[in-house]
Amino acid sequence: MKSAYVAGFIALGLALSPIASHAADKAPEKSGSPKIEKAKEAVTDSVITTKIKAEYAKDKAVSAMNVKVDTDNKGVVTLSGNAKSKDEAAKAESIAKSVSGVVSVKNDIVVAGSAGSMKK
Repeated sequence: MKSAYVAGFIALGLALSPIASHAADKAPEKSGSPKIEKAKEAVTDSVITTKIKAEYAKDKAVSAMNVKVDTDNKGVVTLSGNAKSKDEAAKAESIAKSVSGVVSVKNDIVVAGSAGSMKK
């Protein structure tokens, strides 16, 4: 009975081997391909955003829940959402600027009680 299972697995392996060999023959994509570059950008962007949000969570002066962080593929960070004070909005911007990989920060945080976005 065991030999029937072994023979079956061998037959299955032989049947699937052309598929595996075809996959191995396929040339891997070059690191400069658009698909790989887009994936790298997406990972880098999300890593920067995550680092900024983690720093906000550690800082008691900034509400991580009220400040939205968006990072584009060039390292430009846009902050939006609400802050209780100008100091909180400024601290959020300062933290974002300190994170590795950030090229610039656009601060669109609205300070509670102000009519528009924070002016520098």
